[in-house]
Amino acid sequence: MDNDTTPRAADLAAITELVATVERSQQNKDPEEFLGLFHPDAIWTTAHGKVLIGFDAIAEFTRQVLPAANWDGKVSYEVGHVFFIRDDVAAVKVRQQYLGAGEESEGAPLYVVSRQDDGRWLLTACQNTQVHRPGQD
Repeated sequence: MDNDTTPRAADLAAITELVATVERSQQNKDPEEFLGLFHPDAIWTTAHGKVLIGFDAIAEFTRQVLPAANWDGKVSYEVGHVFFIRDDVAAVKVRQQYLGAGEESEGAPLYVVSRQDDGRWLLTACQNTQVHRPGQD
């Protein structure tokens, strides 16, 4: 991640907190906390390629799938790199890991986030990519 000491450091901290909230909401299977992170016109693509366009589609899917998730492990999300496309738009490369009883998987999401007029950073266009390792089914 960029280690910037300029005013951009506040933006980096806010983006890091956004990713931490993604982790917390996923770990707690909390759809409302997760949905609070999205721009109204967001695009979300799941790790399995399901494309969700707009908040309503993302909300319907999330409210159905997240609380019913049958995993009992730990999920972690870590900011790997932030590239500011503009002052108010950034591409965020994330390292995602799921650790469960005898099970481990990895993801490599890319989040495009945008800063709103009130200063909040929101998920705007996201691709949640599952990492396939040789020998995995």
